[in-house]
Amino acid sequence: MDAAEFRKRGKEMVDYIADYLEKIDKRQVFPDVEPGYLRPLIPDCAPQDPESFEDVFKDIEKIIMPGVTHWHSPYFFAYFPAASSFPALLADMLCGGIGCVGFSWAASPACTELETVMLDWLGKMINLPEEFLAGKDGQGGGVIQGSASEATLISLLAARTKAIRRVQSEKPELTEADIMGRLVAYASDQAHSSVERAALIGGVKIKNVPSDDTFSVCGSALKKVLDEDKASGLIPFFFCATLGTTPCCSFDKLLELGPICNKENIWMHIDAAYAGSAFICPEFRHLLNGVEFADSFNFNPHKWLLVNFDCSAMWVKKRSDLTGAFKLEPLYLQHHHQESGLVTDYRHWQIPLGRRFRSLKLWFVLRMYGVTGLQEHIRKHVRLSHQFEHLVLQDERFEICAEVVLGLVCFRLKGSNELNKALLKSINEAKKIHLVPCHLREKFVLRFAICSRTVESTHIKFAWQHISQLATDLLKTWEQNHYQQ
Repeated sequence: MDAAEFRKRGKEMVDYIADYLEKIDKRQVFPDVEPGYLRPLIPDCAPQDPESFEDVFKDIEKIIMPGVTHWHSPYFFAYFPAASSFPALLADMLCGGIGCVGFSWAASPACTELETVMLDWLGKMINLPEEFLAGKDGQGGGVIQGSASEATLISLLAARTKAIRRVQSEKPELTEADIMGRLVAYASDQAHSSVERAALIGGVKIKNVPSDDTFSVCGSALKKVLDEDKASGLIPFFFCATLGTTPCCSFDKLLELGPICNKENIWMHIDAAYAGSAFICPEFRHLLNGVEFADSFNFNPHKWLLVNFDCSAMWVKKRSDLTGAFKLEPLYLQHHHQESGLVTDYRHWQIPLGRRFRSLKLWFVLRMYGVTGLQEHIRKHVRLSHQFEHLVLQDERFEICAEVVLGLVCFRLKGSNELNKALLKSINEAKKIHLVPCHLREKFVLRFAICSRTVESTHIKFAWQHISQLATDLLKTWEQNHYQQ
């Protein structure tokens, strides 16, 4: 394909994507395929000779789309949002076109410098303390990771290095292996599984801190676990607080937890993967109070801020904590500006060496929506979640299982877990909308997340009428079976 054909085919692809997104509500949200559906549809080996673009293009609808779950459908209410917008898609095209691998400032100065400035822009939008910003001569700063899971892992590994060095300075007789065997990380029993996975990769113990009746971790619960572990000779070193938990969007009590972590020399990382985008709205910023005690903080613009995957924003108070843990300088990666103190080499802030020009997506979206446009997007989703909550509360057969703070509603039929599993099964088998469940304590709960950029009040009403009718049909069958037994 030469440049002339690329121009032609590129326009065709843009039209296809625009049509796909404009008419996505006409597609069934969840596919009608079984595992292994794709292999019989394509050859066993790559073609020996080139095929035409037309041949490839026609197979998109024939082979790919039948197996796509349409995350951007206004009938998709599962997981959390996967952000998307036309400015972000255009920026991703430019990123791919430039095709730099920005592991260092010298590898592409604009790639590094735009990221530093965009993370400062974003930090100011959520009113992060100045310590977390790079500015012109700050000690902190932001970096774009691929996911919140990576941000948690990076912070845990940096905390581990820092703790080992601190303990060895206090007790030189202890080996690194001695210390590693006693290190303990902590997170809420509602925390995302990626926190446990980070500890698994980091080779350290992790313990769950019990959450309270609002599914939040409070200071007294953390202190109790810490006191027990220190009495047993263990070394607490890392706590991951969650703002907006995956099961029910609960918020750990940072103002209680932060001072404890600071006093005990425990690195506090804040995972606000979903909820963090809402902090651009002044009415939700109080949920971040206590971030001043944290060592690192992360949220995903690629969830709720109209920047498509992958774009996970992470800030640290002291960037030397990251570079001190990950810095290696082979000759082939060195450049003559690196010791000037004026540049950032992001390869020292992350797991992989290579990185894409992801800050272009932030730059396009922040400029073309503006803060006010992004705030309205968040507020619209929150309004729609409360609309759904209101509909649920009007039906005495159902209950709300957790406070609705942002764009997630946790609800269920009053009754057994088996009844609610049957309801979810009927919802997802009908394929008119898509939901996923969670467990809150011993209850099987249905999650209704406001996800699509194009979702409107009419889609919420349709979803509720659909759920309500399926519940009616299910309860009739349930009662008949119970009567027959």
